[in-house]
Amino acid sequence: MAQRLRQRRGLVAGGGWDAAHALLAAAAARRDDPVTTPPARPRVGVDLGTASCVLVVLDRDDDGEDRPVWVASAGSGALHDGVVVDFARAVATVRGLRERAQEALGVELPRAATAYPPCIPVADARACTYVCEAAGFDEVALVDEVSAAQRTLGVTDGVLVDVGGGSTGVGVFRGGELVRLDDRPGGGHHLDLVLAGALGIGLEDAERVKRERPAEALPILTPGLHRIAESVRAMLEPLEEPADATDLPLHLAGGALMLPLAGDVLATYLHRTVVTHPHALLITPLGIARSAP
Repeated sequence: MAQRLRQRRGLVAGGGWDAAHALLAAAAARRDDPVTTPPARPRVGVDLGTASCVLVVLDRDDDGEDRPVWVASAGSGALHDGVVVDFARAVATVRGLRERAQEALGVELPRAATAYPPCIPVADARACTYVCEAAGFDEVALVDEVSAAQRTLGVTDGVLVDVGGGSTGVGVFRGGELVRLDDRPGGGHHLDLVLAGALGIGLEDAERVKRERPAEALPILTPGLHRIAESVRAMLEPLEEPADATDLPLHLAGGALMLPLAGDVLATYLHRTVVTHPHALLITPLGIARSAP
């Protein structure tokens, strides 16, 4: 209970997170509901994802603040553990999202940024760029997913844990600088497999149960959450003093752990402060868009 209270205090003490949380709330309000005025300086982020692809369009106002103007997603399944396994399907998904955004906003979107899980081979990371280029973007920037999430949250001293559909990435930040980066297989897709097997249902139904009936899902998924926590622990084992992260809070990003009390499970298992953020599914896509040219 004490650890859970520390985790909850981390949430409440988030005065410094007001700007990030406001941006996330504004993005959530723009899901398939675009602004009516065409953006003057659009920046596009494409989060390919394991189960779905998210496209975010930002516009920068006169005060230099980013304003979400379009957010949409589509099921893909074209990636596995962060690697593009169905190139044609990935291209078709991104192209469809880009065309929808262009039509809704009334502007051309020639440039974008996309992201890859940390530590995958360079060739696999570049495949994410090739998908966006084949979908019609002329210029594509590439960033790792943990650094993208940092562009949204602005963690100064902490551990950013990005739990995606296929893998979990961990970045250690000190003074706003990334000092360690790692990634391991295991994420939301694996939790869905556990839930589907336990309940004898399909993966889509399992995802629905996870979102709509979390009290039923959590006891079944707790061992899977422990496995994710153990991966995080392994990635944070100190290798050298400057990278020691034992004193830092963990910040959760990614849609895989948008399950009530999942943060408490990790906090209790790891005996560490865990901070959750609203609309966690949009943290990385927003950061990708903020990395766009």
